[in-house]
Amino acid sequence: MHDIHCHILPGVDDGARTMEDSLAMLEAAKAAGVTEITCTPHCRDPYFDFNAMWQAFYDFQDAAGDFPVHMGFEVNHRKLMELGLDWARVLACDGTANFLLELSVNASPSRFADYERTIFELQGMGYHIIIAHPERYVAIQRDISIAQELVDMGCELQASADFIEGGRLGAEKRPAIKMLKQGLYSYIASDAHNVKHYRCLEHAINKYAKYLG
Repeated sequence: MHDIHCHILPGVDDGARTMEDSLAMLEAAKAAGVTEITCTPHCRDPYFDFNAMWQAFYDFQDAAGDFPVHMGFEVNHRKLMELGLDWARVLACDGTANFLLELSVNASPSRFADYERTIFELQGMGYHIIIAHPERYVAIQRDISIAQELVDMGCELQASADFIEGGRLGAEKRPAIKMLKQGLYSYIASDAHNVKHYRCLEHAINKYAKYLG
């Protein structure tokens, strides 16, 4: 099982604080059945330090031994607009065309037109867009058809496994299950910030993987 979204790198965002934390998370990931990890630190303020994040990846890669780990980013739309689309080439998941895009939790439905323009531009540059945790976005919680529109545009959707316990913001479980049962998700990822989130991943995969598109 490939975990495509996690905050396991030490000391670079709101995930693992130390290498000890990172290695404890790695052991929890293995126990949950994860066999490969793409590390995706936040590309958003106040965390984004590109060089420090890559150094943390190299350090973690060394510490992880022969366990396969890759580098990527969870790219916030606002931050991407600030940096410019030329940054996409160094923010895509390492060695692939996959691009993990985070939208604004409280964006109004009308704001999704801006997101669509960005998505079309990225797709035109050859990137495959994966939308991080759509179950957290208020507009989608209120209208699941917005998630369907993203899928119809060629995006894939990724659920964060903590939805199984209500989610980071407390309202994600119901929309996540609804989208799963409609076959809108392609991935369940840990979005792990700590060891507990890998227990959520194991539970969510065991119960809902059958619904992944």
